[in-house]
Amino acid sequence: MMDFSPPALDGIDGLISPSLVIFRDRVAANIQRMISMAGGADRLRPHVKTHKMAEVIRMCESAGIHKHKCATIAEAEMTASAGGRDILMSYPIVGPNVWRFLKLQQFFGATQFAALADDLDTVAFIDEAARRHHQKIRLYLDLDLGMNRTGVLPGDKAFEVYKLIASSPNLIASGLHGYDGHVRDANLSDRKSTARPGQEALFAFRDRLIGAGLPVPSLVVGGSPSFPTHTGLTDPTIELSPGTLVFNDSGYGSRYDDLPFPPAVYLLTRVISRPGHDRLCLDLGHKAVAADPAPPKARILAMPDAEPLGHSEEHLVIQCPNPEEYPVGTALWAVPSHICPTVALHNWAYVAEGGKIVGRWDVTARGRVISI
Repeated sequence: MMDFSPPALDGIDGLISPSLVIFRDRVAANIQRMISMAGGADRLRPHVKTHKMAEVIRMCESAGIHKHKCATIAEAEMTASAGGRDILMSYPIVGPNVWRFLKLQQFFGATQFAALADDLDTVAFIDEAARRHHQKIRLYLDLDLGMNRTGVLPGDKAFEVYKLIASSPNLIASGLHGYDGHVRDANLSDRKSTARPGQEALFAFRDRLIGAGLPVPSLVVGGSPSFPTHTGLTDPTIELSPGTLVFNDSGYGSRYDDLPFPPAVYLLTRVISRPGHDRLCLDLGHKAVAADPAPPKARILAMPDAEPLGHSEEHLVIQCPNPEEYPVGTALWAVPSHICPTVALHNWAYVAEGGKIVGRWDVTARGRVISI
């Protein structure tokens, strides 16, 4: 079982609650763990959606990770502004987001961008948009490897979409993308079994494309739970895309023993009321911690057996056997169950290093728009 305890930190009494506290040393260590597990920084394309912060992009770049994955135009803009060299938009760009993507390419000439597509009409639309703006767009084909969310099943339709990408004058066929978020078995052996059909389908389809004379320079696969199921793949075109692990959370930390990434981000909360003989009310509502998954939304470290009784916008009511030990105003540490949407609820986070608060980091890409 993972130890969820935070590093020692001075000056907690002066920190606002609820707030995020990032332990920079742990972020750096988690980045190095990702590199080690992947077998090299060049095999990684971590997802930015977890942190949405320029400082983390700079830490990744300094560690040799130069490829990044984003879900929004804002995340891509933040990543490019922070010096990210290679950015894949892993969320389908449609409507005005196509024009915004073209503006990204225009404004950040030192950064290489790419996008996804899984639909013939979308490919044609993106090709025409690129033509009108005198640009080229790198496109990956998004494959459905079992998640059943976006992407197209490897097969004849997928072949036609990729062939259209490769033959379109304003597009560059850049490879295949497959996110297998359905691979969530607690046991690593079971996870590998669940992931294997997707891996086999991905490679078989890649071979079909190459056999038809189509270029497939890159295969972008996986998320955080499936990360260790792909690290053993030796194909040189593979890029691995964990996201959560840079910060990690109690959801993954309590489920996956094979992912040794201690939490690098904590929530500081305080007791704001003692409404009964067996309960406490904390300032950890839905506006401070993600509303998903099902309760508990966060692990209260001082009270691991506390039961959530009510959760509203600004309040979290928990049942515990000894509320008298926690006077009103008591500061408590909590680890969110789902860190990615939790970070998006905060404008900024405290940053700790060496046992002291050393600054604040803005959550730059928490919204949908920065300037583009």
